Amino acid sequence: MTAAVNRQFRLARRPVGMVGREDFEFVENPVPTPGDGEFLVRLHYISLDPAMRGWMNEGKSYIAPVGIGEVMRAGAVGEVVASNHPGFAVGEHVVGTFGVQDYAISNGKGVSKADPALAPLPVYLGTLGMPGMTAYFGLLEVGKPQAGDTVVVSGAAGAVGQIVGQIAKLKGCRVVGIAGGTDKCRYVVDELGFDACIDYKHDDLRKALKQHCPQGVNVYFDNVGGDILDTVLTQLAMGARIVICGAISQYNNTTPVKGPSNYLSLLVNRASMQGMVVFDWADRYGEAVREMGAWLASGQLKTREDIAEGLEHFPETLQRLFKGENTGKLVLKV
Repeated sequence: MTAAVNRQFRLARRPVGMVGREDFEFVENPVPTPGDGEFLVRLHYISLDPAMRGWMNEGKSYIAPVGIGEVMRAGAVGEVVASNHPGFAVGEHVVGTFGVQDYAISNGKGVSKADPALAPLPVYLGTLGMPGMTAYFGLLEVGKPQAGDTVVVSGAAGAVGQIVGQIAKLKGCRVVGIAGGTDKCRYVVDELGFDACIDYKHDDLRKALKQHCPQGVNVYFDNVGGDILDTVLTQLAMGARIVICGAISQYNNTTPVKGPSNYLSLLVNRASMQGMVVFDWADRYGEAVREMGAWLASGQLKTREDIAEGLEHFPETLQRLFKGENTGKLVLKV
């Protein structure tokens, strides 16, 4: 072990508006010792995801909120450095919900192994992790794209959006991204191979959707909610499917979440809007990892990780998600 202490960020209070350093307590504790049937993981990379903002709120959701005083929940990948568990050996790399800290104790539940020879460790938090699973099952199982469909993806340069668009292209669809800024739109088209990308910060979104989706939108994969969702609703094709994955534009609101006023377009176009939570497909993650791993190996699927350094900078790095400052999967190197 390289550290004498285990640094942790614990939730100090329920955030109001934008999450900040004052919402956490930074503590240092002794490195824990694994008991029978447990192992100790030294974390190398921590996943930063928009869902973390929701986990801090009290109230009914798809998962229990992080308790006040608890280590902030986060996915992470690291190395087993001590083990009393027959299934996990010292030196193996593992992925799990280990929290925002240097070290974590685990009994193996919900933990999978990562092979750094097959893909760099941060990829196991992105394309081969929860964002990739979200993109795969959300698009294929909920969006149900067919060859020739027009698929629109918001948050197109983010961890989930970048994968959704590429899978849609692999399935023979026309893909239009929505992202903020010239650089992100250029990345989405030139590097990821989307057919077009709309810059919502500078373009007239409704006009651009009409231009790039002349036959309407068959599948809309929504990561942002708010005004963008409302505008896409006006451009639906008959029988369109809308995947509600996230609403990052609304997560730090101090007022009620803005719902779509154009929802009657669902009626007119016999369209459907369905929410999805990736954990519903947990028993099929292996299937997705195998297929996407093959796409990565063949170069058909590209991945990008935006890696920040320093556990001590966790609160400020998390804020980058909600300011639109990341391109690709945001990861914190411990």
